[in-house]
Amino acid sequence: MLRSSVLFALLSIFATMAASQQINLFSDDNEYLGCYTCSQYEPDAICNEYGNYGSSYSGNSIWNEYGSYGSEYSSYSPWNSYSSSGPKMVDNAGNFYGRFSINTYAGFSQSSELNQLYNRTNGDLEIVRRILCDN
Repeated sequence: MLRSSVLFALLSIFATMAASQQINLFSDDNEYLGCYTCSQYEPDAICNEYGNYGSSYSGNSIWNEYGSYGSEYSSYSPWNSYSSSGPKMVDNAGNFYGRFSINTYAGFSQSSELNQLYNRTNGDLEIVRRILCDN
């Protein structure tokens, strides 16, 4: 039941974003980390497991648990619960929508739901990706 409510909350937040603008992820040093709201078939979508930003092997992917942007120990990663430097969510016009992060203390709107999902899956990024991307 928790999985369903967490997934519903996340999908509601992200559907609202997707309806208004394309949301892209950027690191604090403005490294492009992929399109968050794009279809999984788009080359730069974080949900495209064969693309540069969706692959668990790519250096610029939030799904690479050994990379700077996917490791739970990296300050640039959304999966570091102590970092306030998770990827920025920005639309094509440059509007900031918060951080894609599991850090619930930083006050980001979707962090609580994302944190619950991450913890519920024991930090398994493959499962987190499947749940977020296979809606």
